[in-house]
Amino acid sequence: MSALTGTGSLTRLVLRRDRVTLGLWLLGLPLLAASLAVSMADLYSGDQERTGYATTATSSLVARVFNGPVHGTSLGAVVATESFLTLAVLTALLSTFAVVRHTRQNEETGRAELLGSSVLGRHALLTAALLVVVGANLLAAVGLAVALVAAGLPVTGSVAAAAAIGAIGVSFTAVAAVTAQLAGTSRGANALAAAALGAAFALRALGDVLGDANPDGIGFTSAWPSWLSPMGWSGQLRAFGDERWWVLLLPAGLLAVAVTVAYRLTDRRDLGAGLLAERRGPAVAATRMLSPVGLAWHLHRGTLLGWVVGIGLVGFAMGVAVDEFDDLIAENAAAAEMINQFGGGDVLVDAYLSAMLAIFALTVGAYVVQALLRARTEETDGILEAVLATSVNRITWLGAHLLTTVLGATGLVLVGGLSTGLGEGLATGDPVGRTLALAGAALVRLPALLVLAGVVVLLIGLLPRAAVPLSWAALLLFLLLGQLGTVLDLPQQVLDLSPFTHVPAVPATEVTALPLVVLTTVAAVLVTAGLAGYRRRDLTT
Repeated sequence: MSALTGTGSLTRLVLRRDRVTLGLWLLGLPLLAASLAVSMADLYSGDQERTGYATTATSSLVARVFNGPVHGTSLGAVVATESFLTLAVLTALLSTFAVVRHTRQNEETGRAELLGSSVLGRHALLTAALLVVVGANLLAAVGLAVALVAAGLPVTGSVAAAAAIGAIGVSFTAVAAVTAQLAGTSRGANALAAAALGAAFALRALGDVLGDANPDGIGFTSAWPSWLSPMGWSGQLRAFGDERWWVLLLPAGLLAVAVTVAYRLTDRRDLGAGLLAERRGPAVAATRMLSPVGLAWHLHRGTLLGWVVGIGLVGFAMGVAVDEFDDLIAENAAAAEMINQFGGGDVLVDAYLSAMLAIFALTVGAYVVQALLRARTEETDGILEAVLATSVNRITWLGAHLLTTVLGATGLVLVGGLSTGLGEGLATGDPVGRTLALAGAALVRLPALLVLAGVVVLLIGLLPRAAVPLSWAALLLFLLLGQLGTVLDLPQQVLDLSPFTHVPAVPATEVTALPLVVLTTVAAVLVTAGLAGYRRRDLTT
């Protein structure tokens, strides 16, 4: 029997288990790219607007950090630059989670041991996951290219831009293949891969900040740190510019090396164990862990800390960027109109800050979904049964996860407001006043997040088998409606499907209590219905 025996059967099993998630992945990314391309086409319709964008993107350090290099003044170059970070991070995370789910998580839950009792090679589990995830990235890249061409962009540049995003997915598929061997838990493997993603972003940003601007003031040549980052490689492909196709050899080489390393590590470790030694816990649990809420907090705190750091850093950068904001839109009336649409006010700085806080709220929505779905994972993995063997009932247990998630979301939106206000305050000379003002403005977004939490609890209670894909689909729908709905001129009835549509656009507008009360009431109804359904249904169904 070879090490790859049974790979075909496992590949079909992975495809069957992930058919819904893969469908959302393969359809969602191209639709998001097409939406961004259409909105950018309206926003930068003329040569003057695109030239102004390219000049500002080259001279602004904030733009370099978040968007990377712009390769020319064509519409395609603008679209590729503006959409890069969003598509890159989504693709990297989707690839990472998928590989870990079908490798380390299978070992953690005992599925791998059950599968190994049949005729199955040592490397079959990892190989099946890699085949599916690499294939998904290739198909998603094809879909992205088709979507960009359908939006009216040139074929060659569209293929290059799609290949750049697919290359990031392949790179982090390779990273996840290794982290799944190093960590002893799926959470640890995902954390290591997320740290690698953060390091890749930091190296790419450093290389772009240190880069030398071109003589004409449009675009720049990235410095050497970018070449150490898979995210930097995608920028070096130069989509819609002077394409350099040979750069695609770098992620392909990373995949080959990582797979070889992962196979060797698989041979050196025991099934179910990681190569990194796990720290032993105390012999006696702390008093706080003897309650459901204390245990839930202990489980969520590590992930929450990572979110706090990330949102705090991005918020501070966005606040400091207010100092460059006037230059960014001075020569682009369309950009000013778009900020007005997103922010909901006539004062551009306040509209910009409102738009940033709205984006933070949607980002925190990802934390809400992730944290609440952990409860579903513990149920399907059999961990919940041990908890319910004590005096804890299922409603108390799920309520503890819900309470911890809500408190975490409250803290995150507060951190987003505080860090943004601090950055703006340091740039404008009023750090205390602006920090407090934006902290309050950020908290106004909390009722919309409560509605999202209610939707997830409702799905866990009534549609548990579909809770994971439908929860993420709901967040994606809210994201598209909140960020692109007004740009695409969607009917108000469609925009109203998102709870974030009903949140007052503070600080661009005044606070009104009625929509916040209605959103909180809707959230309470959803949570009540979800808990009632969860109490009546059988576990793991």
